[in-house]
Amino acid sequence: MLTSLSTTIYRRPWLALLLLLAPPLAYMLVFYIAPLGVLLLNSLWRLDDFTGQVVREFTFQNYLALLQPANLEIFLRTALMATAVTIACAIIAFPLAYYVVRYASPRWKGFFYLAVLLPLWSSYLIRVYAWKLILAKEGIITWFFEQLGLSGLLEAVLSIPAIGGPSLSFSSLGMFFVFVYVWLPYMILPVQAALERVPRSLLEASGDLGAKPSTTFRYVTLPLAMPGVIAGSIFTFSLTLGDFIVPTVLGNSSFFIGQAVLSFQGSSGNIPLAAAFTIVPVIVMIVYLLIAKRTGALEAL
Repeated sequence: MLTSLSTTIYRRPWLALLLLLAPPLAYMLVFYIAPLGVLLLNSLWRLDDFTGQVVREFTFQNYLALLQPANLEIFLRTALMATAVTIACAIIAFPLAYYVVRYASPRWKGFFYLAVLLPLWSSYLIRVYAWKLILAKEGIITWFFEQLGLSGLLEAVLSIPAIGGPSLSFSSLGMFFVFVYVWLPYMILPVQAALERVPRSLLEASGDLGAKPSTTFRYVTLPLAMPGVIAGSIFTFSLTLGDFIVPTVLGNSSFFIGQAVLSFQGSSGNIPLAAAFTIVPVIVMIVYLLIAKRTGALEAL
């Protein structure tokens, strides 16, 4: 029987391919596609204001509610933070990865990879709470500013309404620092991979044609490494967009998308509105991925 089965599969390559892909496709369908479908379905239902029960009637009421000024402010605040974190990660990651790829010895490259990956081996929650202690009013950063006699400068920064707060541990600026710290490895690795793929022959040809190192970097290295930056931005932007732990631990009363979803489905039980809140970042990331695909950035992952 086994011989007959193997002969049948051998004679029909499409059957072998189907058997090979069936388990991962079934996993993707059950654990990824189906939950997204249920999420979309929930976003089209509504919550009865009197009974607090979910009414399973299709309506766009939740999406209209997202257009209210308070909800739009949440989306704008989250998108600005995600954009700022992504830009900061790119600015920090690129020169670091460039130095390691072009100048570091194999031994130092190993140390670099270990240093980048080491924080990922520890608990995400532990790292966030550790930063809360570091950024607290009694923390090391405030102490450092005091030793330098720059306490006034720190207080002046914290007094800025949009980014400040009572202390760094309760401010948008503190959240920004922690977001950059936790997501930076996800930017460094794609950029490093993209820089590794830049052929040295192109760099040598550019030099042979009389281009200065800065010109070679601008017209050869940077364009070829840009897909890696875009690939890294997919991680940093999407992870910041959906994170609710950092804003909860380090933020103030200003909600981010993740906190709004948690609040609507938890305390108020408004699952349809929470689902609509979740669908918006999904749509944003789908558009982002389509744009990234056109640039070839997905090949750098």
